[in-house]
Amino acid sequence: METLETKLFDAASKGSISSLRTLLKDDPLILDRVSANYFSETPLHVAAMLGHVDFVKEIVKAKLELTSELNFQQSSPLHLASAKGHVDVVKALLSVDHQTCLARDRNGLTPLHLAALKGRIEVMKILLRAKPEAAQMNVYGGENILHLCVKRYQLEPLKLLVSTIREPVFVNSKDAEGNTLLHLAVADKQVETINFLLTVSTLEVNALNLNGISPLDVLIQSRRDVRDLEIEDSLKRAGVIGANMLNQETTATRALPTSFDRSNSHSWKKLLKQQDDWLEKKKSALMIVASLIATMAFQVGVNPPSGVWQDDKLIDSQGNPVDDPHTAGSSVMANNYSGGYVSFYIYNTTGFIASLSIILLLMSGLPIRRRFFMWILMVITWVAITAVALTYTISILVLTPDREQKTVLTVIGSAVFVWMCLMALLLIGHTLRLVAMAVKKLRKRSRTRVVTATSSLRVLVNNVGV
Repeated sequence: METLETKLFDAASKGSISSLRTLLKDDPLILDRVSANYFSETPLHVAAMLGHVDFVKEIVKAKLELTSELNFQQSSPLHLASAKGHVDVVKALLSVDHQTCLARDRNGLTPLHLAALKGRIEVMKILLRAKPEAAQMNVYGGENILHLCVKRYQLEPLKLLVSTIREPVFVNSKDAEGNTLLHLAVADKQVETINFLLTVSTLEVNALNLNGISPLDVLIQSRRDVRDLEIEDSLKRAGVIGANMLNQETTATRALPTSFDRSNSHSWKKLLKQQDDWLEKKKSALMIVASLIATMAFQVGVNPPSGVWQDDKLIDSQGNPVDDPHTAGSSVMANNYSGGYVSFYIYNTTGFIASLSIILLLMSGLPIRRRFFMWILMVITWVAITAVALTYTISILVLTPDREQKTVLTVIGSAVFVWMCLMALLLIGHTLRLVAMAVKKLRKRSRTRVVTATSSLRVLVNNVGV
């Protein structure tokens, strides 16, 4: 036999107002008993979740306190109605109790949070009108409703919130790790969200997180993706720059006179962009060169000059051991030119490892933004290219018949001499440049110390005079 409580929950699931009225007539205390004894949920939770607006109005009229009752998930009826998008039920509940807008479930979410996560735009508009401050409530981890929208790919709710609450502090809010909305959107490669955020005039596009990186740094350090070029173009057009460049720009701006006008500012930004483009082009060129060298070195390593033996030769036709035994698959060059073979593989391995090192450094995600680090990569590239040249030289000597050795040695000797002169020229040029930069920095530091000492002496003299 069904109890009255069971019949009440059945009426709630069907939205039967007549059954509710009959049960209340038979037992006026049934709602009080359900509220006291049932901890999972109340009939109002069931009706709100299923969207039975008339039933909700009737049961609220009978017992208003049910609107603030929480189920086992710490959710109120308004939480369930908001998550399901039942606009009329939300209006009915808010007409009698606005405070439930601020209630949190066990995950720390308010009804507005749930509506945003589910994309219930109309419900969000109603909740924002009832309690706008609900949008500013943070969840666990320091995130607010805007962070949740970006993380759950809810662009339309994000647009509604930004346009409704036009406060710079709200739009530029950061999570526990200091990430802004733009940081999160760039990290997740959300192109549409990024483009929208860049149109918000109050958004600080160059804000840094707790790790000291900007949204552009997040893109550079993330795994490469087909959308990276589009995102990078959008960020740069909006004036987003890396943290290193931002620090340089800030330092330079402080050092400029107060009469620094808009035209000079434009020129400075243009110079920063040119420096950034220079680094990016250098990195791309180094990646291409390193990939080609690695490919060539690998191919030469597994397919050495003269090829490999196609058969086994361990004994002669009479069954005696041969003087130069070999097995199928081993290198012909290793048997016939053992000394040259060792040198060949030393140089080839050097070029292969050097090129792989360049690729690893460029793909590691490290913020290689300074020219000094780029010069280090260029030196490694010189080593790789030199190793390729030496590998080529040994290969030509091995493959050349004895009668042509003299001519080939003359040609190779001339080529090696020219190559060594070029390498020496490059080495001397870059060394002199580094020394000049170091001397310039030392002079600047010395000049700064002299100025500081002079200023201190003047202050001391003035104090003594006083």
